[in-house]
Amino acid sequence: MPTYTPPLRDMQFVMHEVLHVVDDLTAIPKHADMDVDTINAVLEEGGKFAAEVAFPLNQSGDAEGCKLDPVTHEVTTPTGFKEAYAKYVEGGWPALACDTAFGGQGLPHIVNQCFYEMLNSANQSWTMYPGLTHGAYAALHAHGTEEQKQTYLHKMTSGEWLGTMCLTEAHCGTDLGLMRSKAEPQADGTYKITGEKIFISAGENDMASNIIHLVLARLPDAPVGIKGVSLFIVPKFLVKQDGSLGARNGIYCGGLEHKMGICGNATAQLVLDGAVGTMVGQPNKGMQAMFVMMNAARLGVGNQSLGQTEVAYQNALAYAKERIQMRSLTGVKAKDKPADPIIVHPDVRKMLLTAKAYAEGGRALLCYSAMLLEKEHSHPDEKVRKDAGELLAMLTPIVKAFITDNGHISTNACMQVFGGHGYIKDWGMEQFARDNRINMIYEGTNTVQSLDLLGRKILGNNGATLRKFGKLVGQLVAEEGVNEKMAEFITPIAILGDQMTKFTTEIGFKGFQNADEVGAAAVDYLRVAGHLVFGYFWARMAQVALREIAAGNTDSFYLAKVQTARFYFAKLFPETATLMRTARAGSKVLMDTDAALA
Repeated sequence: MPTYTPPLRDMQFVMHEVLHVVDDLTAIPKHADMDVDTINAVLEEGGKFAAEVAFPLNQSGDAEGCKLDPVTHEVTTPTGFKEAYAKYVEGGWPALACDTAFGGQGLPHIVNQCFYEMLNSANQSWTMYPGLTHGAYAALHAHGTEEQKQTYLHKMTSGEWLGTMCLTEAHCGTDLGLMRSKAEPQADGTYKITGEKIFISAGENDMASNIIHLVLARLPDAPVGIKGVSLFIVPKFLVKQDGSLGARNGIYCGGLEHKMGICGNATAQLVLDGAVGTMVGQPNKGMQAMFVMMNAARLGVGNQSLGQTEVAYQNALAYAKERIQMRSLTGVKAKDKPADPIIVHPDVRKMLLTAKAYAEGGRALLCYSAMLLEKEHSHPDEKVRKDAGELLAMLTPIVKAFITDNGHISTNACMQVFGGHGYIKDWGMEQFARDNRINMIYEGTNTVQSLDLLGRKILGNNGATLRKFGKLVGQLVAEEGVNEKMAEFITPIAILGDQMTKFTTEIGFKGFQNADEVGAAAVDYLRVAGHLVFGYFWARMAQVALREIAAGNTDSFYLAKVQTARFYFAKLFPETATLMRTARAGSKVLMDTDAALA
């Protein structure tokens, strides 16, 4: 049976010693009273919930799955899921970072982010039920009318109601301009919506009394393509004027997907048969509101893979210390045993350190991103808000794609540590690999994220945002450039920072002549950019750790951090050289292949 321990010490290190989040938070009026102890206390309790309530249901929920009643169209979630959600609501966890105007606790986004990392480690399938609600809440909070907010946000904040996002249709995945769902205006200002949606996570369940679906559909006179899409609130149960539940709406589950992973989550096929909806925002402007939800979801998906990487690493490390197999190449290490623990073998350590480096680097990036989100929405200085939003927009596809790709690498490496036992369900490792795999696909595949990063976020403003991040790298290089102890961490990012300008310009020039050049380079480009970002945060973490060691701190945590940073820069970061070479190979070897792909 797998185990899980919330990584509170590393979270505290990133938040308080590297990022100094309280200093930034207290500069925001609504968080002026925030302090280290409050953040730590909340996350300590959140860790207990994740480890003691959600985690024990992970394997059983995977094995049992969800059940659909074909007559009533109701879905039953795995045993214990509903009861765990009731405890989640009772503990006030849904309201953690929500607006106090709607009953929220108003805590910083970074607290919710770290709490959800622990929930994702504990049980990604279960966590998706309340997790999707945060995105729906954010979209309505940003674009809903005052009446819509008052009607829905209080109950979503309390956790009494859940939320979903309904985008995909069978004939169109990422290309939402092809959708066919129709919305017919009614005399009372509502709309009758007809169509079918697929792959709707948590689309139907028995955990809450109502589900607030946010549905994309077309008006009768809508323009062709993505510019003709509108967004609608379609509740499972209609809501009366007094806020109580009314009649069952015409949206129901027509089927559940049979999936590779996240089996405890109801991935639903939803049928809309004259369902009553109300419009969010302006006609044909639905993507503006939906992008609020999609961007929140993309950060959330990166957090899912961080969670899977962390729990897989913890279990692989424990196994490697106990499992005996062969002798060390440099001689017997466990003289009292017939063989040595496999952790003595170099490649086992490489697999473990890969997962550790990607988990801790991902945690730093996600915490930093959560602070950017806080600044973008709440900082009193307009320039700070603008800069934070611009930087977050660039980092979002990196969070989503780089961290989930790394999660795939890491969970498979950790499964490999177990050898044949990793392939057996009892140990839980194969589930971590399966559950993580969807994270590279949904909320825009990682190729789509790569195209977004290179085409829109980098080339779209001629590299201006990339240069802003480059300034952060440059500041760190200037600060530590003469420190010999930091050279192995500073030199690589300084070199790559300089190379990125030429690399980006070259890809951009080729793309101007032939757009396929951007498509051919984008995936490799994102991994290079991801390593630049991870490298920056690993250098900052090494900087803090080395200073603590120099000051006489004997806590082994700091030595571990330096050793992991050393591994990252020696064994993982160098793939950037190969990636830049393959990106420069161009599109011809891909597109001039009709005979090969005949």
